[in-house]
Amino acid sequence: MGWGRQLKSFWEDQAISLINGTEFARLGIRPSSEEEAVARYLQQCHDRGASVIRIKNKGILLSKKGFSTNQVYDYLLHQQFLIKQGMKLYQEERIEKRFAKITEGDLILDCSVEIEGDQPQAIEREGDDRIRMKGSYYDRLSALKYAERWWDDYNPAFHSFDVDCTNYISQCLHAGKAPMRGYPDRTTGWWMKGSSWSYSWTVAHALRWHLSGSKTGLRAREVANPDDLVPGDIICYDFDGDGHWQHTTFVVDNDEKGYPLVNAHTTNSRMRYWAYEDSTAWTPDIKYKFFHIED
Repeated sequence: MGWGRQLKSFWEDQAISLINGTEFARLGIRPSSEEEAVARYLQQCHDRGASVIRIKNKGILLSKKGFSTNQVYDYLLHQQFLIKQGMKLYQEERIEKRFAKITEGDLILDCSVEIEGDQPQAIEREGDDRIRMKGSYYDRLSALKYAERWWDDYNPAFHSFDVDCTNYISQCLHAGKAPMRGYPDRTTGWWMKGSSWSYSWTVAHALRWHLSGSKTGLRAREVANPDDLVPGDIICYDFDGDGHWQHTTFVVDNDEKGYPLVNAHTTNSRMRYWAYEDSTAWTPDIKYKFFHIED
């Protein structure tokens, strides 16, 4: 069972317990501080004469590490609580960054990586393994917001092109604060400044090779399979399989089986299945490159 199903089951169980006003059964998966906070929330609702009558949870995967029996995930949890207090109905919402660990298919840990009123901090795990929200240069959430805002339109702050796919991808990465380098040499690095930009900013073939080789600035790690990608990552396409890379897409979500759904320009697309078998450019010789943008 993948991360999505595991966490969906976990949060559905919690939703039922909150709606029923009962203790959450699957103790030990979250830190005791979070369990205590939930107990206080239930008591607060009781004291206010309020009750939670509906909960909607949505998880957005930010990154995953380890692709064997032990897998760890960073994700955003968006919760919507419909509250009834006397004759009043209102909706409470929260969005927080969380960390989950799944071992041999079982969810064994889920915890927040945020402290309200303070900066995100390192969360210690077994051994020396750590996750650090602090110090990450790539803001996936901002990149995703940009990808959703401009998938069917063109930001007037940037030049647009008839073949706009890689320009759109570069804008998404730039919105996520991916660092630029190489100016003013158009053949070097990945950058945009004023009315000038690197070839890798606008040309699919150039971006593919930049992602393979860059050690500074915008960096990426090639992964073997599409389901190793998370939102904010990149797919490159060589439709003819001849070594000339012609297209680039931006991962915005995963389907139920964990495979990427992508946004793209040129043929403007949103939440399109990654393989592009529905494209007239597709051939049986197609090749793909899957890049996880380094955080």
